[in-house]
Amino acid sequence: MSDPGLKPPGLKREIGLFGATALGIGAIIGSGIFIVTGIVAGVAGPAMIVSILIAGFIAIFSAMSVSELSVYLPEEGGTYAYAQKLISPFAGFIAGWIWIFSNIFVGAAVSLGFAHYFVTIFPAVPVKLIALVICLLFLAINYLGLRGSVLFNNTLVTLKVLILLFFVAFGLGYFRPGNFLPFSPGGPIGILSGAALIFFAYTGFARVTIMAEEVKKPEYTIPRSIYLALGISTILYLLVSVVAIGLAGAPALAQSGSPLADAIRSTGNSGAVLVISVGAMIATASVLLTTIMGISRIVFSMARNQDLPPLFDRIHPRFRTPHYAIEITGACMIAALILADLTLVVAVSTFAMLIFYFIANIAALKLPVEYRRYPSWIPALGALSCLGLIAFLSKSSWIIGCIGLLIGMVWFVFGRKGALIHSAV
Repeated sequence: MSDPGLKPPGLKREIGLFGATALGIGAIIGSGIFIVTGIVAGVAGPAMIVSILIAGFIAIFSAMSVSELSVYLPEEGGTYAYAQKLISPFAGFIAGWIWIFSNIFVGAAVSLGFAHYFVTIFPAVPVKLIALVICLLFLAINYLGLRGSVLFNNTLVTLKVLILLFFVAFGLGYFRPGNFLPFSPGGPIGILSGAALIFFAYTGFARVTIMAEEVKKPEYTIPRSIYLALGISTILYLLVSVVAIGLAGAPALAQSGSPLADAIRSTGNSGAVLVISVGAMIATASVLLTTIMGISRIVFSMARNQDLPPLFDRIHPRFRTPHYAIEITGACMIAALILADLTLVVAVSTFAMLIFYFIANIAALKLPVEYRRYPSWIPALGALSCLGLIAFLSKSSWIIGCIGLLIGMVWFVFGRKGALIHSAV
């Protein structure tokens, strides 16, 4: 039972601009570029490059909203905190809940993605076993302390960016322009459906806002890190997707669970295939690291506000991390490993994240005038574009996403009330 008169120990401000930008890039560039590329190629064809631009353009509006919100309220929890203060406790709770719901399954999916690339090199090892081991490893890294997590993430991000640049430089020598015809076999619907799916690959741009209390000079660092992460990631996405189509063609990418490895395989260079496969493992590992980091911090923040059980707002006396929040995150993620399906997980996660950013844009519309950095049409357009993309997702993602929302609503009405009563005793 928590004593309401005692404030939990504070979190350390250890993350600078490079670390904050690396967190964003680490969350953006991962399963999106290494796995979802194939799914989008199957929907949009070579016009997936237009889908990437549309999704990036839509992400910019939400990024602008989130950046001005982060300056107004640089607190742990990101959009959860913004919506709670500017809209209502219910909106804040749903924002936090839907983030957790989405990212638990993302964590399970990228664990499996890592495992699939791993077994392309070591085929005798069971996929589920590797997924479980990598998930447990990164839970331990987060548990032992933020400094090690941030330094490790910076290393992973640097390596995977270099590997993607290698893919582009090496692949250009084998580029076949004819692979871009027909350019848009799915027409406008295919392009927009591709944009909805590839938005999954952009959703990590606001990850650093969830850890705002651990960022140095947050009013300066957070907005700049968001724009840097989004800009760098978009450029890399375009370069890599253009080269991948030029190497293998959209139909081949659409049939592959490891599209970049199969694209570079068309060059006949086994060493290049190995480099890209290792790069995919590095990319998915860094996404897993920042996913666990982000979920545990929102669980911590929500528990501190009594939206979740008070057990989860406790910080480890030695490692200074929200250890119970990390443990529950890990337990749910490991359970989700059994049910993870890549295509459906991407669609459900995108549905949830679009709801999340819709709430962020509504919160930005309610900012006091003196804190607004952009005209009100920016968050308005951001909110509308999020709803527009949802319309192009699958019905199954709508059903599962709505079930997740319903569970959160039930907890807010009944479970949360019980937790509040318990904490007051």
